[in-house]
Amino acid sequence: MAQDVVHIELNGGRSYTIHFAPFRAVPQLLAAAGLRKGSCLIVTDTNVADLYLEKLKGYLSKAGWSPLPGLILPAGERSKAPEMLQQIYDHALEAGIDRQTPVLALGGGVIGDLAGFAAATLLRGLPLVHLPTSLIAQVDSSIGGKTGINHTVGKNLVGAFYQPKLVCADLDALQSLPELEWTSGLAEVVKHGLIADADFTHELSANWDRILRRDQDTVRRMVMQAAAIKAKVVSEDERETSLRAILNFGHTFGHAIERIAGYGQFTHGEAVAVGMRAALKVSVLLNPNLPYATIDSLLKRLPVRNSIKDLDPKTLTQTMYFDKKVQAGRLRLVLLRRIGSAYVTDKVSEEQISAGWDRARNA
Repeated sequence: MAQDVVHIELNGGRSYTIHFAPFRAVPQLLAAAGLRKGSCLIVTDTNVADLYLEKLKGYLSKAGWSPLPGLILPAGERSKAPEMLQQIYDHALEAGIDRQTPVLALGGGVIGDLAGFAAATLLRGLPLVHLPTSLIAQVDSSIGGKTGINHTVGKNLVGAFYQPKLVCADLDALQSLPELEWTSGLAEVVKHGLIADADFTHELSANWDRILRRDQDTVRRMVMQAAAIKAKVVSEDERETSLRAILNFGHTFGHAIERIAGYGQFTHGEAVAVGMRAALKVSVLLNPNLPYATIDSLLKRLPVRNSIKDLDPKTLTQTMYFDKKVQAGRLRLVLLRRIGSAYVTDKVSEEQISAGWDRARNA
């Protein structure tokens, strides 16, 4: 079966493949990955279930698998919570899973993070398969093994690194995404270019109208390039000890926005889009030769529904100190040195952070 793929090579000879293939290929991909044919658990959400759940179960059943009753969780960021994780545990254990039962995460980033953490912890580890349906999941969250849930203190503070056996991204699923999910996912695509690939960034800018129209050929190239950037970074630094931290450009600001505004007021992509505007301002303060106007004009193309003008900048700054990247009480930010080159630093003053928030609040 001809298909497009991106490979991830990890330490210790471990590897897996991101397949850009229709979901009807899933049974064949499971077999190729060495997974035992038998029961499997599909976790999805209310937005995705009507579109893909029964079709996927049909493909699996026809190939000799025995899908357990699918678990359908509420869509949205609020589901990345302990009570939803408990629902997966209860459902899986009551269904009679064993250590060979794969968990199929069918949905966007929330489902991938949540079902992934459940797979990492149930029976001390079940095989995990990501079936991402959103743009943000296909280019970012399904790749690299980060799983987890939110805590009242901050976003993604409870979780584990747990790599999937494979990823199957059906690009046709992107055509049915609501506009908000599409434009939100573009924030992560733009981020990948800004931190690691100047040519890709310029290509995004040149093709922006076709991207917004979801031109299929343009989207295919874009998604595969963005996924390849993420895969390369993860291959070099699986557990975010150094290089992988650059993938958090705009996220320390964005996570603070999500928490203070309330999860759900901004999509993750919207919060990251605003966060990148703030991080860009700080970047240019420390790197005056950075082409600020060029980058800012691209970030302005990412639509954001809500303003953060009503959010207190001091509270936002305080919330940033609950970020996972804080070390020894020092806030570490991902900044741009130039287009396609990012770095992590703790040499940022509160005045510079405030300037970043001012820019984001007046965007």
